Amino acid sequence: MFEHDALGVAQQVSTGSLPPPPIVQRIVDEAHARYTGLGEGTVADYIPELAEADPAAFGLSVVGADGALHEAGETGIAFSIQSISKAFVFALVCDEIGHAAVHERVGVNNTGLPFNSLIAMELNDGSPMNPMVNAGAIATTALIPAASSDERWERVRQGLSRFAARELTVDEVVYRSETATNHRNRAIGKLLQSYGRLDPDPLETVDVYTRQCALSVTAHDLAVMGATLADGGVNPITGEQVVSSEVCRDTLTVLASCGMYERSGEWLFEIGLPAKSGVSGGVVAISPGKGGIGAYSPLLDAAGNSVRGQRVCAHLSRSLGLNLFASARGGASGSEESHE
Repeated sequence: MFEHDALGVAQQVSTGSLPPPPIVQRIVDEAHARYTGLGEGTVADYIPELAEADPAAFGLSVVGADGALHEAGETGIAFSIQSISKAFVFALVCDEIGHAAVHERVGVNNTGLPFNSLIAMELNDGSPMNPMVNAGAIATTALIPAASSDERWERVRQGLSRFAARELTVDEVVYRSETATNHRNRAIGKLLQSYGRLDPDPLETVDVYTRQCALSVTAHDLAVMGATLADGGVNPITGEQVVSSEVCRDTLTVLASCGMYERSGEWLFEIGLPAKSGVSGGVVAISPGKGGIGAYSPLLDAAGNSVRGQRVCAHLSRSLGLNLFASARGGASGSEESHE
């Protein structure tokens, strides 16, 4: 267990800036055009309503930390946020109760197993392991301070709305569809309770979690939410400090190691950005200090990650110089030179 900021040393940050707006827009257009015709993957069908998504739908949005907007395709199509909500609820909880308390209850290590695995919990004495799998996300939602499940839900909805810079609402059709089929999540809730990892009623907690996953967003919303994490918790549209910069750091760290499920290592190796996906086809990726990427395409790979979403994020990471692990000899920046 590491002591958090134990030395009391003033923390420095290493960020940067995006290339000039015309260059960013050109590259966003190029990325979208390049993968529009890609037909790989399948639409999720284990939640019946998600199976109705248009496989051709594809939107890409980039919002800079300064609020600059660059978009291509169908960025206004509404879809349910699904597992992407995990990242932002985790941030809200860390902001409310602190880094150490969340770490102790939820954990931050990758399971290496599918997102809805019960085996991972059983092998680790009931620990959810990390907040980006279902067990950890349900445990995280339970940590939102509230006197009732209704209050907890409203605090979640309001918190994610502040990230998105608009009032988010539930897609009731998706919510009802998920409620009718979320037997495994209910089992996870009961298992968490049996290990003493869940204080509120497990079924009520799972219902709040189901509602948060059914919140309706767009690719544009995801980019704004990602840009908020990129800019130290300040929403670039509203100027509101949604969470602290320390919470952003913690959230992006967990996303880098766990955000893309069992493919997280491969994602980080190839793309080098903290990111989170959802089975409805959304992807959010964050470049600290620079901005957020929001993508929507419902065609998924076997791990439940958007195929087009992954490809455009890789394209943007390389072309805009977003990879966290990229460096140039002598500290020189070559990212803008490559766009001349």
